[in-house]
Amino acid sequence: MKIIDVSDKYTYSLGHINGSKNIPYDELINNYRLYLNKNVSYYLYCKSGKLSKRAVAVLSSLGYKVYLLEN
Repeated sequence: MKIIDVSDKYTYSLGHINGSKNIPYDELINNYRLYLNKNVSYYLYCKSGKLSKRAVAVLSSLGYKVYLLEN
């Protein structure tokens, strides 16, 4: 299980889940092939949940195993 925080770098620096990786939303959506593998499950989150929900919708439509990690 891999946890990705899609917040911007500043928000991530204010606090995040231990062991999570910060890949800001725009970076992840524009370069998902660099970061994701279709054989791995990913849990996405952000402080408000809005960006992570949007990222899950986009990436799951592309065939990736991405799930919303709710606070």
